[in-house]
Amino acid sequence: MKKDARISDAVIRRLPRYRRYLGELQRKGVDKISSNEFSNLIGYTASQIRQDLNNFGGFGQQGYGYNVNDLYNEISGILGLDKKYKLIIVGAGNLGQAIANYTNYYKTGFVVNGIFEINPSLIGKTINGVEIMSYDVMTGYVEGNDINIGIICTTKESAQEVADKLCLAGVSGIWNFAPVDLEIPENVALENVHLSDSLQSLAYYMNKRK
Repeated sequence: MKKDARISDAVIRRLPRYRRYLGELQRKGVDKISSNEFSNLIGYTASQIRQDLNNFGGFGQQGYGYNVNDLYNEISGILGLDKKYKLIIVGAGNLGQAIANYTNYYKTGFVVNGIFEINPSLIGKTINGVEIMSYDVMTGYVEGNDINIGIICTTKESAQEVADKLCLAGVSGIWNFAPVDLEIPENVALENVHLSDSLQSLAYYMNKRK
């Protein structure tokens, strides 16, 4: 696999979509697909697909196209989905519980090991067999269990403090659902999911069509 530090975020963000459609083709028993056929299926141009995949070595054969199973596995490896990740969720409100249920339902290699909360009425309860623990013990739990990813589902006022503790405890990535931009060290990956921003963008596109 060819690696290039200059690969754009836009290319990386298209890879999960490629992988999802390839997974659907696998389930349908499709063995191979051309870039033109893939274009008709996924909505990107054939040229865009070829350019994206060429960043990592191409994987296709002229006159044959792409082997669906091989390409699915290659993209899984590029995304790091050929391994399992230990997660914790900080904030056991409605959103935190929904994410715990989501990861359990899809079983994609992201395993929730612990859930942490400050509300005493929630501490001790379980979601899909995962106990909700006191936020006070979060740091020690992360350090003692080699947690890879911290998911922040707190208020925006608490999010930076939570992120600081997660980074100091040794997580490699943070998935942030709090409506605030976090400051984290360069050695920790950050993915922000601002639900309100997404909803407001939807409003724009809806009104643009009128």
